[in-house]
Amino acid sequence: MREVAEELGTTTSSVSQHIAALAGEVGVPLVEPEGRRVRLTPAGRRLADHAVTILAAVDAARRDLDPYDEPRGVVRVAGFATAIRRSLLPVVAELGATHPGIEVRLSEYEPLEAVDLLGRDDIDLALVYDYNLAPITLRGDMSADELWSVPWGMGVASPARPAPFSSYADSDWIVNSRNTADEDALRTLASMAGFTPRIVHRIDSLELVEELIVSGHGIGLLPRGRGTRRGVRVLPLTDPPVVLRAYAATRHGRAQWAPLRVVVERLRAASAGGSLRG
Repeated sequence: MREVAEELGTTTSSVSQHIAALAGEVGVPLVEPEGRRVRLTPAGRRLADHAVTILAAVDAARRDLDPYDEPRGVVRVAGFATAIRRSLLPVVAELGATHPGIEVRLSEYEPLEAVDLLGRDDIDLALVYDYNLAPITLRGDMSADELWSVPWGMGVASPARPAPFSSYADSDWIVNSRNTADEDALRTLASMAGFTPRIVHRIDSLELVEELIVSGHGIGLLPRGRGTRRGVRVLPLTDPPVVLRAYAATRHGRAQWAPLRVVVERLRAASAGGSLRG
């Protein structure tokens, strides 16, 4: 008791009282007399072993949350395929060399799905997109950093020439099957041109959209500057333009967690450098 008191800078009476209180909490004696000294009971030794594990876990948690320590931990990311391939994978490759303690786990989801996962705390970071004509709506406890943007046009079968948007009023249209953003943008364009689009197909894969266009089953919005299959032409949309915007979304306050902060900062840096722009 005296040695413990000296180590803690207190009295032997205080140490004894604390041990007695702890014994009362666990419901078993923790020390027993041994001559003029005391020793741990079997239950006391077991509790001491648990204490070592508990204190080690507390120290590990402090190191994990320390903003000045080497970041380490698992960052869960959900996003659409283009952002994962184009934005995140280069960052993951860089982190392997600069911050080996950070593990990034990826899941492919469309924006509405990823935002839902973020709201449920099932992920730490959502890579999402919207269009300038159909802005995404995030919850009040979320924020987003724009990463890059890509102009979109109207995918039609070659050798079509640019024409007023209203001239496609009688066409069959193809939209995304898992997200409503391009459909919302299409309906806005059509409304400005004075018609309601006839949506016939809902397809997630851009490659399949192109196949449908080539085979004459419809037309749809496609990114410009991206290689397309033979027989597809992407006409510019300028009045108004259609622009896809990619974002990194997080919950308020969560981005200060060191591993997540590093990932988001790398995404921002790559975007600012222009290497991720379309």
